[in-house]
Amino acid sequence: MSRRKRRRWGILPAEESGKAVNGSGAESPGDAGADSAPVVPERKSFKELLVNMVGSRQSRLAILEDGQLVEFYTERDDEEQAAGNIYKGRVENVLPGMRAAFVNLGLDKNAFLYVDDAHGPERDRRKTTAIQDVLKVGQEVVVQVAKEPIGTKGARVTTNLSLPGRYLVLTPYSETVGVSRRIESEAERERLRAIAEKIRPKGMGLIVRTVAEGASQRTLMRDLAYLRRLWSRIRQKAKTAKAPTVLHREAGLIARTIRDHFDESVDRLIIDSPRAYQRAREMAASLSPGLKDRIELYQGEVPLFEARGVEAELERALKRRVWLKCGGYLVIDETEALTVIDVNTGKNVGTTDLSDTVLATNLEAAVEIARQLRLRDISGIIVVDFIDMEQEADQKAVIRAFEEALHEDRTRVTVLGMTRLGLLEMTRKKVRESLLDQMTRVCPLCEGRGHILSEEVTARRFSQRIAEKLRETGAEAILAEAHPHVAAHLIGPGGANLRELERETGRSIYVRGSDLCELDELRIVKVGSKSEVEAMALPVHEGHRMELVVEERHATNPRDGISRLAGYVIDIEGAGNRVGERVEVEIVRTLRTFATARVINPPEPIPLPPSSLMRVEETVEAVELWQSGGAV
Repeated sequence: MSRRKRRRWGILPAEESGKAVNGSGAESPGDAGADSAPVVPERKSFKELLVNMVGSRQSRLAILEDGQLVEFYTERDDEEQAAGNIYKGRVENVLPGMRAAFVNLGLDKNAFLYVDDAHGPERDRRKTTAIQDVLKVGQEVVVQVAKEPIGTKGARVTTNLSLPGRYLVLTPYSETVGVSRRIESEAERERLRAIAEKIRPKGMGLIVRTVAEGASQRTLMRDLAYLRRLWSRIRQKAKTAKAPTVLHREAGLIARTIRDHFDESVDRLIIDSPRAYQRAREMAASLSPGLKDRIELYQGEVPLFEARGVEAELERALKRRVWLKCGGYLVIDETEALTVIDVNTGKNVGTTDLSDTVLATNLEAAVEIARQLRLRDISGIIVVDFIDMEQEADQKAVIRAFEEALHEDRTRVTVLGMTRLGLLEMTRKKVRESLLDQMTRVCPLCEGRGHILSEEVTARRFSQRIAEKLRETGAEAILAEAHPHVAAHLIGPGGANLRELERETGRSIYVRGSDLCELDELRIVKVGSKSEVEAMALPVHEGHRMELVVEERHATNPRDGISRLAGYVIDIEGAGNRVGERVEVEIVRTLRTFATARVINPPEPIPLPPSSLMRVEETVEAVELWQSGGAV
């Protein structure tokens, strides 16, 4: 793979497998000594990465441990992924009362920059508490997105930039050297810290990532060389670019998966797209040659996520109640300010002692809560209400089990301990929207007190059901009805989604909207031959004359009117001002999802007879005379 490709994908130069040797077979200078090499920890679980490409529009990553879903990530090509991006922005507002400023990055909403995050390039000067002494309106500033825009809030940005690589993170405005806390061996931590101190560029800092455990100094230096070249390009672009503009974009999902997740702890990486599979192997050959053979291409008839139970697990992850194997259950309530998790014994009545039953339920709940936090990507303030435990030793055992279960969480977690009320308090860093916010939208009927699946997710599930129905019946074509909003997502812009589904199934698929369908309802109207289904799906043909009621104006062309016939949309040209009227039309064009019609003999203005005109003139004269005060 060329260097240009590696730069475009945001990945690093090739890793040297093993230790470099010179011509005589001896270790090269600067390589780690054999006596300082860490002991490889035993693998605790069978770890798999599943990558699902939803056509060309969306990519999804599921991380499984022993067949159980623990993390989930999704990325859409038509949505701006801001976290990690570096921008050159312009300060729009400076608010002394909030000790913050709002920066225009060219996104939908201005980004929020707090005063403590605005000192990156000037770290040597004493920090001031006045934001107006740091930033001015109209000033251009280079910032990095630390938190995605969530809800009505814009992105959270910082001037303390960081560039992640495979093994290192370069911090241009900090001279600190750090080592990942997930590296447990103290000897290995000291070895990596010493290497980082030795190779650290003057005036910059380094953070050694978990995957660097056991890496040689030469490997880390190659990683650092890439990051320094990347930082040089960003600085050069920042000098010439006009704000607001993006200076550096974070790598896409496939590249991030290979860079951040694909290490020795992963047993398999399964991808269901041949193109993405080939791309992943090329990147793995550059980053982790020894792991390239662990990448597999899935070619099963049943979709990958459905075959491995990921879709079912995602559906359960949206539910409020989570059942435990012991019979107890969790109740998870997410609010804007915090998340509350309640633990209940449920069906678990125990066998001997109440305290043993409570302890066993709480221990299992602690492990499951840690998994749910990762899976649902719950962040912010979190309060856990475990079942009351009288013994202090039991409380410590539950907290210890909880902290051990959180060890695999890549997001920073702080457990604050038990309160006087017996509630466990903790925080988890917020970077992006939770799984619930990603896959659902606030229900307009209940004003935010409940959630329903979004039209996009519902349409994706309906497309899977349509494909499954075609596989079961072996039919040539199918006609399905759904709520108009869901049908619009099924069809896609210009029918793109429908064509892609037909390409995947190799069958003819007809979809029409119906107001009689609920948002989560899919009706299979007809399954059979293409001619049979087409005759039912297209209720009109070219040259067909009929009377229709104009129901509404066209959404994008108000001049035209819209009518529907059995869920089939008919665009009536020039009828936008005749909403509610019954008109006679002729069909001039028929397509898969709608038809175009023209009005036959549109009504002409009816002239008034002369006698009527005289009466009108007499009436006007009488009114004018009355207004002037004369006699009528």
